[in-house]
Amino acid sequence: MTPTEVTVTTETATPTPEPPEAGERPDKRPPFMVLFGRYLTEANSVMVTVYSLLLAFLIGAILLIVSDETVRGTWSYFFSRPTDALEASWQVVSNSYRALFEGAILNFNTIDRMAAGTAEIGDLLRPISQTLTYATPLIFTGLAVGLAFRAGLFNIGAQGQMIFGMIGALIVGFSLNLPAILHLPLAVLAGAVAGAAFGAVPGVLKATTGAHEVISSIMLNNIAGLFLVWAIGTSFMHSETRSELVTKPVEDSASLPLLLGFVDDGLRVNLALLIGVAAAVFVWWLLSKSTFGYRIRAVGFNEHASSTAGMNIGRTYVTTMSVAGGLAGLAGAALTLGVGSGGITTNTALEYGFDGITVALLGRANPGGIIAAALLFGALKAGALDAQPDVPVDMSTLLQATIVLFIAAPALVKAILRLRAPRGGLVTLEAKGW
Repeated sequence: MTPTEVTVTTETATPTPEPPEAGERPDKRPPFMVLFGRYLTEANSVMVTVYSLLLAFLIGAILLIVSDETVRGTWSYFFSRPTDALEASWQVVSNSYRALFEGAILNFNTIDRMAAGTAEIGDLLRPISQTLTYATPLIFTGLAVGLAFRAGLFNIGAQGQMIFGMIGALIVGFSLNLPAILHLPLAVLAGAVAGAAFGAVPGVLKATTGAHEVISSIMLNNIAGLFLVWAIGTSFMHSETRSELVTKPVEDSASLPLLLGFVDDGLRVNLALLIGVAAAVFVWWLLSKSTFGYRIRAVGFNEHASSTAGMNIGRTYVTTMSVAGGLAGLAGAALTLGVGSGGITTNTALEYGFDGITVALLGRANPGGIIAAALLFGALKAGALDAQPDVPVDMSTLLQATIVLFIAAPALVKAILRLRAPRGGLVTLEAKGW
């Protein structure tokens, strides 16, 4: 069996030059609109992503129609009165997607209420604040998975690394009594260090024993989850004022300040968002401008050629997984140090670590793309929760899964929409077999 590798691959087959179209002179560059039209009909990475989103929302619309009993009834007499079925279908789809938008970005009813003097600016900003709050941990975990992708590693252990980041930030957050200018950076750093230490484990195992990082990191996720349950129950971490399974809260000096607190204290988005953007810039610099980033990309493209060139493959695996774990640990710190968290529970981590895999896939392991994907998934989560009960809560998960399905299979999108192969071939994140 050969080990699984997750790499960025490009088909090297040279495409046959296309003949000039009718009315086009072969010695002149085609007009911009012609080039743009060709770009829209090519299965390049940008258009595959765009078409994946559109196809996912189309499938979501079909399922909304099928799941509504009233709308299904109108389709039973479609051929006698087709307008009834079409209007009912449009109503359920448009209302659902409008509710998602209003719950995630901007509620138009709030604008009317503000004009009438019955709503404040905080009410208007609440949807976007919720989107940014949910997107923040996804930025970190998406970067953790995406960075490992670039080294040919599948970091499926971001969930466990994030949990240890939560624990590290929590311990420093409630056990020290320092000024905020020292306490907060130390708590954030503790989360990153704890995540990095836990992330290094599968890297060391792969470098020294050849153990596959997917298997070891999955097992470590379970270990981290069970360790969190045990740790919360200890007298050192358990809340002194509450009987349920919850930890002590962090000190105010270790709490992340709200970005929009001057507008409304209920707007939860905090400084972690800016730290996430800074982390994305750091990852971009690391991969594009540093020697270590060059080694990561070289090993990801071809570890055997990199070894022949004198690179230490094992050391690259360990350091890459350590940095990736540190990024996931920052996600845990962001969840722990949020203002008003009141301590963490076994449900605080949710599924942010696993969702980071889908964010990295949609963002194609590119830091800018990961931020955009995290914002999209944060908006879907915020919108679905706010739109209850008009929109099924599973709609967000359904859309995310469908998007990832098409992103992971660009040939499927190319076949469905009959797109032309791009110059240079399809570019995709490809997972090779065992």
